[in-house]
Amino acid sequence: MIEVVCNDRLGKKVRVKCNSEDTIKDLKKLIAAQTGTRWDKIVLKKWYTIFKDHVSLSDYEIHDGMNLELYYQ
Repeated sequence: MIEVVCNDRLGKKVRVKCNSEDTIKDLKKLIAAQTGTRWDKIVLKKWYTIFKDHVSLSDYEIHDGMNLELYYQ
């Protein structure tokens, strides 16, 4: 289990526990459950890289304690 921190820079910071084999889509669904938004309206970025839904966290080399940027469409 890894813990990922997502910050939308609007005052909301979400900590999510997930597996490294999970996809970005699974992570978005966990974030949506905590924030109350729809998972398909969430965009996750790290610098200028937009993460695609079908790729796993380990493929993007997302590790324990990593910070991601959370945006809404």
